[in-house]
Amino acid sequence: MATSLTTLGLELPTDPRWTDIAAMQIGDILIDHAYCEQKAASSCISLIVHYPEKSQMVETLTPIVAEEWGHFQRVLKELKKRNIPLGRQRKDEYVGQLMQLVRNKGDYEEALLDRLLICGLIEARSCERFKLLSESLDDESLQKFYRELMISEAGHYRTFIELAETYVPEPKVRQRWKELLHAEAEIMKSLTPRGDRLH
Repeated sequence: MATSLTTLGLELPTDPRWTDIAAMQIGDILIDHAYCEQKAASSCISLIVHYPEKSQMVETLTPIVAEEWGHFQRVLKELKKRNIPLGRQRKDEYVGQLMQLVRNKGDYEEALLDRLLICGLIEARSCERFKLLSESLDDESLQKFYRELMISEAGHYRTFIELAETYVPEPKVRQRWKELLHAEAEIMKSLTPRGDRLH
């Protein structure tokens, strides 16, 4: 499966320095990755809890919750193989800044749109980073691991966009998606590449 910035919609590629740093600190990356999978499952649960009347969304996100939790378990196994304890969750500046873009004080549907699109953005960026790890790591088992997850994240990215278009007119979704893509690129520019963060 070919995955590129074009297919993901991202405006800015990951700083090449991140790949080198991450390869040298793969234990830290795995710890942060574990928490990212946990938060992905929690985000889907939160959407279900806040919008239970959106039956199609509930039906679509329920298996994704299980899948993301399964990914969390798989990362834990990779940590155990390397005798690396999970450790404490680290502050996620990337996701924190993205969530500030959610229009919580406005229309109920606007908040739903923003939350769905930001979930899609996070999946897209994760997909891009998994691709980089699958191509750069020396460990063949981790290469395969990240390639499998890259394919999964690409599917989730598309799912969140499609869900947004289920509840909001497509032109409005596309306009907001462009705005968020630009904002995400600006956030990426502001963050220093770190080997202990997946994002």
